[in-house]
Amino acid sequence: MPNDFSIQNIDTLCVTGKPDYVPNDKTGAISIPIYQSATFSHPALGQSTGYDYSRLKNPTRDYLEKLVAALDHAEFGFAFNCGLAAITALFDAIILNENKGEKIHVICSDDLYGGTERFLNTIGAKLGFETSFIDTTELENVKGAAKENTKIIFVETPGNPLMKITDIKKTADYAHSIGAILIVDNTFLTPYLQQPLSLGADVSVQSGTKFLCGHNDTLAGFVTTNDKNLAENLEIITKTTGSALPPFDSYLLARGIKTLAVRMERHCQNALKIVEALKKNPRVTKILFPGLPESKGFEISKNQASGFGSMISFYVDSPKTVERVLRSVKVIHFAESLGGVDSLITYPTTQTHSEVPVEERNARGITDNLLRMSVGIENADDLIRDLNQAIG
Repeated sequence: MPNDFSIQNIDTLCVTGKPDYVPNDKTGAISIPIYQSATFSHPALGQSTGYDYSRLKNPTRDYLEKLVAALDHAEFGFAFNCGLAAITALFDAIILNENKGEKIHVICSDDLYGGTERFLNTIGAKLGFETSFIDTTELENVKGAAKENTKIIFVETPGNPLMKITDIKKTADYAHSIGAILIVDNTFLTPYLQQPLSLGADVSVQSGTKFLCGHNDTLAGFVTTNDKNLAENLEIITKTTGSALPPFDSYLLARGIKTLAVRMERHCQNALKIVEALKKNPRVTKILFPGLPESKGFEISKNQASGFGSMISFYVDSPKTVERVLRSVKVIHFAESLGGVDSLITYPTTQTHSEVPVEERNARGITDNLLRMSVGIENADDLIRDLNQAIG
């Protein structure tokens, strides 16, 4: 493919990779090779092939990082061995710029992955981050929480597990007006459906374990940005902490991304059908899904994303019904995680948000009656029949 050829569509980019990619071998391999090597030989003293040691740089990971950056319209991309490793590295990189012995204030969504909250409340606090968890769906709440030392606004949209929607552009504009950066966790929608950097965010993070990989068979995390200084710091952190994604896992992610577009289309189609079916079940008392016209974030979702995703949370009439559902599903798996071809159902109270204090969980709406479903790519009719028989 000529170097001056420009791919216009993200679904093609998922399959082909960047048109300016130059293979490291001359075999013509269509699939990126797995460079399962810890170290690389030098042609001569003072010379390098560009690869010296896989902790620093590996050809398979290098390809993947460039691909994910391209999907995000970013100049720089970094692949880590899980989503939390990516978030940890990101905050370590920020410290290299900002920490002068003073606390750094973070405004954070109150609807986000429990592991992120645990990091900010424990390790993040020790590193010098002071975090305020607020409802970022209202910009006035963000403004009200801001302090003189607010340097970071971190949002997950759609939120996890309540599917809250934050206006990325408005939040980015406000962040920049106070000298802060906006970080967006884009795990639920991926670059295929939502482009945070194009909407004004400074950094996009996502768990590649989920939709990017798509097959529930490896862990990965990504940070993408156009901030050169932050990218240089991330290189230092990667080199120093050794948290970069290994070659084989990088290969699995590159392979998974080839089908991202077609998978996301099927995920979204199935989710819409399941939402309509859940509406008819008398034991389902409320559905949380950005694609519902009556949901608070519906109009924002339509404006900043090209689809509503396939994550659905819903309340049932009692904890007894929850127990029956989790015991009775046949096609759907009762398991943590999300974003794979297999449909999964999760109980946030005891799984993703178990470490959030009970009073806080209930105040946010993460009650004992809440279930979260990651809709896979099976036939939607089978999934609906499975849900109906399990819910009763």
